[in-house]
Amino acid sequence: MFLVGIQLGFAQTSKKINLHAQFKKNGLHTTNRIASPLNNEKYKGLELNEQKGEGIVWLQNQNFSQGSIEIDVKGQDVFQKSFLGIAFHGQNDSIYEAVYFRPFNFYAQDSVRRIHAVQYIAHPKFTWEKLRKERNAEFEKAIPNAPDPNGWFHARIEISATEVTVFVEKNPNPVLKVKLLSSFSDGKVGLFVGDNSGGKFANLKIIRLKSW
Repeated sequence: MFLVGIQLGFAQTSKKINLHAQFKKNGLHTTNRIASPLNNEKYKGLELNEQKGEGIVWLQNQNFSQGSIEIDVKGQDVFQKSFLGIAFHGQNDSIYEAVYFRPFNFYAQDSVRRIHAVQYIAHPKFTWEKLRKERNAEFEKAIPNAPDPNGWFHARIEISATEVTVFVEKNPNPVLKVKLLSSFSDGKVGLFVGDNSGGKFANLKIIRLKSW
């Protein structure tokens, strides 16, 4: 994606963001969650507590339009207690897009639950409930050879002007590729957790594409 973007008149900039350091210098804006630092040698990041409703930790001064967002995340294999991912193009606490994972569905015995492993949403209009009801299985998919639902795994979310494409671990094939549903093409980046869910986040990297 990025080489093509450069050929079409785009340059890219890459930035690694130390979430642990951002927490210490108050570089985060937390909505409906309590964030605490992780001091693991490999995963110096943040942990968000479990709480009713959706929660987001917005990164200050990190607007994003096109490019990719990479992150290591850790949820848990507990039914309806683990929804975590990345929010982007955020305008405020209720208007944003997000890609998130449901680790408890990675290896569910129920084949219907397995296709609910990774999800794209565009709030406030396109919630997961609306998308599942009106365009079932289009904006959420199973993850082939999914990672350990109780362990850390790496995700890369590529965002163009029209599409979002999601990769997990080292799999070269996307686990989700869909058209963007929001009219906003720029906005804030945040760590996202769903209803009654917490999660762990580390090793955030943002690659931005900018036109020449």
